[in-house]
Amino acid sequence: MQSRRHSLIEAITNIVVGYLLAIITQIIVFPRFGIQATLSETLAIGMIFVGLSLLRSYALPGFLCALYKKGTSRSWF
Repeated sequence: MQSRRHSLIEAITNIVVGYLLAIITQIIVFPRFGIQATLSETLAIGMIFVGLSLLRSYALPGFLCALYKKGTSRSWF
């Protein structure tokens, strides 16, 4: 089991890497699809992606846990 400090470092690293990947991906992909975005727009869109990723990371495990606790005997995997 990892410590809270280690979990925090892991979460922050995950967020930073995700944000950087979003920015780099947009810089490479957007022009290929004819999308022109300024650097500030690209950074803002990257923050939206990070926010959605955080929401998903928080909500999905809770949803699946609640679904499982409802008594379903099906195996999802």
